[in-house]
Amino acid sequence: MDLDLRKLRYFVAVADQLHFGRAADELHIAQPALSRQIRALEQDLGASLFIRDRHGVELTDAGRQLLADAGPLLASTQAVRRRVSAAVGGKRRLMVGFRAGVAVTPAARAFEDRHPDVVVDVQRIEGDDQAAMLLDGRIDVGYVRLPIDEAGLRLTPLYTEPRVAVLPVGHRFAGKEEVTEADLAGEPLVWHGDPSMQPTKRPLPNAGYPVRGVDETLEHVAAGRGISFLARSASVFYSHPDVVYVPIPELAPERVCLAVAASQTSPVVLDFVTAAQSTAEITAECGNYEMWQLGGDVVSRHA
Repeated sequence: MDLDLRKLRYFVAVADQLHFGRAADELHIAQPALSRQIRALEQDLGASLFIRDRHGVELTDAGRQLLADAGPLLASTQAVRRRVSAAVGGKRRLMVGFRAGVAVTPAARAFEDRHPDVVVDVQRIEGDDQAAMLLDGRIDVGYVRLPIDEAGLRLTPLYTEPRVAVLPVGHRFAGKEEVTEADLAGEPLVWHGDPSMQPTKRPLPNAGYPVRGVDETLEHVAAGRGISFLARSASVFYSHPDVVYVPIPELAPERVCLAVAASQTSPVVLDFVTAAQSTAEITAECGNYEMWQLGGDVVSRHA
């Protein structure tokens, strides 16, 4: 049985809204037609996907599983469309995504030596969209920072990078050579994601200012709303007159990987992966990081 992608898109719309009427409006189709398509999908799969009663709409266990699997599948088909369109248009272009603080130039130069006919474009990405942009084809390859949802992706480890504490310039520890987690106990934390993903062994209280990206982090810290943690490259690539960076050796380092969609088979993309691996040490030196050897040994690189 082949899975009908249109029905799958309809299912995702209902699952996101948990309301057939709103989902129908979003899809610009009539609600009865949407209901028929969902029933047909349930018949195709031999499973009920939604519980419908007077209290509303809920996903069944089968529905939750399908929703988890549907995102990467739909993103993959979108990526295929993008790649085919690019091929039809005769474009020779590679889109490389990168997280803040990662230097793409060493790999791009090595790649362009072998592919002078391919233009390497770069686009900065953030943690909350790095997987999605790879899966839907907006970028062909990405320098990502862990953690990342690895479903549908292939990851190549490159290096690790120490973290620094980001403190307001007037903070009592701003002049120290390094700080410990105990030093910062109780400080409000300006954090970009789920508190459970904090790198600290003793989680800090959430300052209530979720942020997206280094720039927002620096502005909130500068305003005295809390402290934060960033990869050490922030101190190399980003400066702010009201913020200081202080090493905090106790924190686990950030891990930088190269990621591509698991469905990606383009020789051009795979050649860039090779170029990135061969220049990983140069890339790490750009930010004075530490190399992450695949065998587990780490070679220190000091600023």
